[in-house]
Formats: sequence, C-alpha cells, structure tokens
Amino acid sequence: MTTNAPHPEVLRYTAFSDRPEGGNPAGVVLDASGLDDDAMLAIAADLGYSESAFLTAPPEGLGGDGQRAYTIRYFSPKAEVPFCGHATIATAIALAERIGPGELVFATPAGTVPVAVSEEGGTVTATLTSVEPHIEEVAEADLAEALAALGWPAADLDPAFPPRIAFAGARHLVLAAATRARLADLAYDFARLEALMHRLDLTTVQLVWRESATVFHVRDPFPVGGVVEDPVTGAAAAAFGAYARELGLVAEDAVLTLHQGEDLGRPGELTVTLHAGDPRVRVSGTGTRIG
Repeated sequence: MTTNAPHPEVLRYTAFSDRPEGGNPAGVVLDASGLDDDAMLAIAADLGYSESAFLTAPPEGLGGDGQRAYTIRYFSPKAEVPFCGHATIATAIALAERIGPGELVFATPAGTVPVAVSEEGGTVTATLTSVEPHIEEVAEADLAEALAALGWPAADLDPAFPPRIAFAGARHLVLAAATRARLADLAYDFARLEALMHRLDLTTVQLVWRESATVFHVRDPFPVGGVVEDPVTGAAAAAFGAYARELGLVAEDAVLTLHQGEDLGRPGELTVTLHAGDPRVRVSGTGTRIG
C-alpha cells in the first residue's frame, strides 16, 4: 500500500446465489486507488477466497456513463488472474447497491467486459458479456497427464464431449464426466495438476456432467489459485458455453443452466446465454452481501 494511504474497505459478497452461505464468495474493494500489487495480493490472501476484485479509475476512452466505468483487477490468494466471472458479478451487485442497477463497463486484463444489472422483486441479477472466446485442441500427452493428476480413467470421460482448452477471458481445460458419480468423486493430486496447469497457462479445469440438453453440473479444481476447488466459476462457465456451441453440443441460440458448488456445500446456479451471430457468451447470476 502506498505511503499514508488509508486501509481500504474490503466488502464480502457471494455470487451465483442469493444466500450468503451459497455460491462463490469474493472480496470486493470498490476503491483500490491507494493499493499496489503486493497490497492487493495480501488482501486476497488474507481473505482466502478463490478471487477478490479491486476497482480503480477506468482507462481513457473506455466509455460508460460517469461512475459506471472502472478498471478491475482480480487476485487469487497466490497470484493475479486475467479474468474472474464470480468476482465480476459480485462487484457489479455491490456497485448496484450503491449507484443503482443499470449498465456497467469493466476494463479487465483480458479485455472490456460489459455488465448489466437488473432488479426484480428484490432480487438483483448481473449479466456479464465475455470477451470473444476461442477453443484449442489438447495434446494427448497433456490430456493423459491431466487425467492422471485427477485420478480419472479415460473410460470415465463422456465421449460426446471431446476434451478441449476453452477461453473466454481465461483458459480452462474442459473435461466431461460420463456419470454424476464420477464428477462427485474428486480427490486429485494438487501439486501434479498445478504443475500441468502452469505449463498450459490454465486458470481452472472445468469438469462437467450433462444432466439434460441444457442443464449441466460442473466443478473447477483451482490449485494455481491456491485453493483446492473454486465453488462457482463464472469465467469457466463462459468458456464452457463457447466450447459447447463451437462443438455443436448445444444450439447457437441457447440458454444453459449450470449447477456448481453442490459437492462443496455451497450450491450456486449460473445461466449461460448464447446468441447466434455473436461469439461472445453471457453469464448471469444473483448475489448477496456476506455479513
């Protein structure tokens, strides 16, 4: 923290649930102008959440209306990450409580991310629009190493969902389980998976099981962030939406429901919306203040 700068107010919000004990908690600092990188990392580490968000003034030319445009950065307990969906949703809801619902614009390290916040019947919902996504093949040796670190036999994968690396602001390895039981049984080699993820520049591994045509259950190991598992992962949800559309697993126009956090006792729900003709992915969820 810079000399003589006051200690900032650190808010705590959960995203993708309207209950404090559900969803994914994030720290939110609405004025991080007095913080340097080390101070932001120290706050994130002290909180211990998978990520925390820090706001400063927007870059020139970002757009937005007055106090509705910001620069946002995200820190896990171990490192800065380029994009975090749940901390974006949490921050948007925290701002909406102070300046009202409406349109927000965030300059993230991954690119510009607009967020629309609405309120209906006392429930506040935020919808982020991702940067343009892309999908990559996974080398056979890297896939084999990921499965070995997870302790998953290759036969436990769903053959309808080819493994890929998907990006919509951050990189995620997408692996689909053939059964809900396989998804529920997660006990992986932390150091081994962390090493692979650093080598491939992955933020999480997106583990998914398909319940129905548009309903999925997901989990996200996050050893590179210093936590075993991210409870509910907005960035990975955006990447998964792009992955599913590109591979023809869902329609070009689709609304998907992702359930996450149930196996951790922090259930959350993400809505992923795809529009034909627009490569970007929209991820929506509720949120609430903790404490």
